[in-house]
Amino acid sequence: MDKIDSTVRDADYQFDVLIIGTGIAGLSAAIKLAEKNLKVGIVTREDDPRECNTCWAQGGIIYPINDLNLFIEDVMKASNNTSNLSAVNVLACRAAGILKEILLDKANVPFEKDRKSNELKFTKEAAHSISRILYTGDYTGRMIQEAMLTYLLDKSEINHKNKNITLLNSHTAIDLITPSHHGVDLNQRYEKHKVVGAYLFNQKNERVYKVISRKTILATGGLGSIYLHHSNSEGIRGDGLAMAKRVGAFISNMEFIQFHPTTFYDRSSHRRFLISEAVRGEGGILLNQKGEPFMKRYHAQKELAPRDIVARAILQEMITSGQHCVYLDISFKEETWIKERFPTIYANCLKAGVDITKSAIPVVPAAHYSCGGIKVDEHGETNITNLYAIGEVSCTGIHGANRLASTSLLEGLVYGYLAADAICNQFTFEEVIHYDGRRIKDWVSGKTEYDLALILQDWSILKQTMWNYVGPVRSIERLKRARAMFKELSEEVFNFYFDAKLHDELIGLRNAIEVASIIVDSSIRNRKSVGCFYLTETESESDQK
Repeated sequence: MDKIDSTVRDADYQFDVLIIGTGIAGLSAAIKLAEKNLKVGIVTREDDPRECNTCWAQGGIIYPINDLNLFIEDVMKASNNTSNLSAVNVLACRAAGILKEILLDKANVPFEKDRKSNELKFTKEAAHSISRILYTGDYTGRMIQEAMLTYLLDKSEINHKNKNITLLNSHTAIDLITPSHHGVDLNQRYEKHKVVGAYLFNQKNERVYKVISRKTILATGGLGSIYLHHSNSEGIRGDGLAMAKRVGAFISNMEFIQFHPTTFYDRSSHRRFLISEAVRGEGGILLNQKGEPFMKRYHAQKELAPRDIVARAILQEMITSGQHCVYLDISFKEETWIKERFPTIYANCLKAGVDITKSAIPVVPAAHYSCGGIKVDEHGETNITNLYAIGEVSCTGIHGANRLASTSLLEGLVYGYLAADAICNQFTFEEVIHYDGRRIKDWVSGKTEYDLALILQDWSILKQTMWNYVGPVRSIERLKRARAMFKELSEEVFNFYFDAKLHDELIGLRNAIEVASIIVDSSIRNRKSVGCFYLTETESESDQK
């Protein structure tokens, strides 16, 4: 029998399932788990749980009902036939039922409907053969998330099933807990490798909490904010990926970073406001500095070509003209229609001095979505016992080398549901016990005062390097330089980290450097341009160097 260290505190929290992340994937899993009366903890580093990438999603969510084969074809075509076909089949077959159950019947998301027939309305986006996307104005993600949160956290008399939900906001996940690494006794190294919870940093009181859980779900989103120009929430910096990598989870397809072609060009901000693909889906035209449409020179589908092609076309036009942006024009549409269809885009552009009903929108590409992530199976389960990953932090293989527009919300919804379903079945047929918190070491806080100015400077170096050397167009020479820079930055930050007092920005910086290095290494290994991964040198050229 392993000994218990009496000087070690028991767990601060104990859950059946710990979910890290409050986007559509995490909330989908939480809703399903709550219905089985499981004790669920939901964690977010943000003070407001609505602050995540789901909230920023504008375009919509695919609702594949009667076009499954065509939907599968479109996903495969957008990815250059690099998607995992079995995972795409799972998405196609399960999506409609899950969307109806969670978003329509339970959360009552107010998707747009025809005023006369009261039937759901659909729109079309790039690389889609037909209109199949549900939407609410140009703020679909926000409405989905708010509706799901309201349903999940309603603790009224009617909604008894949610009484076991605990929301921990302003808590930053530091590391996943494994007995083999964090156990108090040497013999714990011989136990089966598994995750039994996580250490969480409470930003308000600066304490580290030890959280024990029978199952842990990572739903932390992607990594867009490690780039200088991006469309993500600032907190989307690859935390879940780095934590999973440190415990030995398989990571796949990390060179495939999708850059959204059209974000608002504003010199004063690094976070680029997204100009939804739906603007092009509704007829918006891309113009160069001369006011000429140019997409016909790059692809037969013109503005509705896959995102990687549109992004590189825009960059080429910018290089040719020597200008900082191109323009997206929807002003030829009726003014009232524009304001009703794209109210958020209209309002945000107007604040920056651009009236989209009268003039074209200045746009540039920006880091948007990670097609790779933690490798998972059809239930969102990783190669590490008790650890699941869902949403953008995971890699199901659905997106392959390039994501089809509006599949991200759908994948998060479906795989959150499937992961929760698998966990519920395990609890039904197997004995899944809580690990004894007294057998896990307490977190030992560092004593060195952090210098926030230095941390922010290192963040700036990281972001600049990712944008300049690991952007939409890469070369082996740039990638090798980035790898050398990250190696040096890693040594400096990691040596300081282990004796420093914790701060959310420091935790994020450590994770971001690890994730940036993974992307660079994956990019160097892959010498073939495909999808959203583009090298300026061929394999034979790089081998000669």
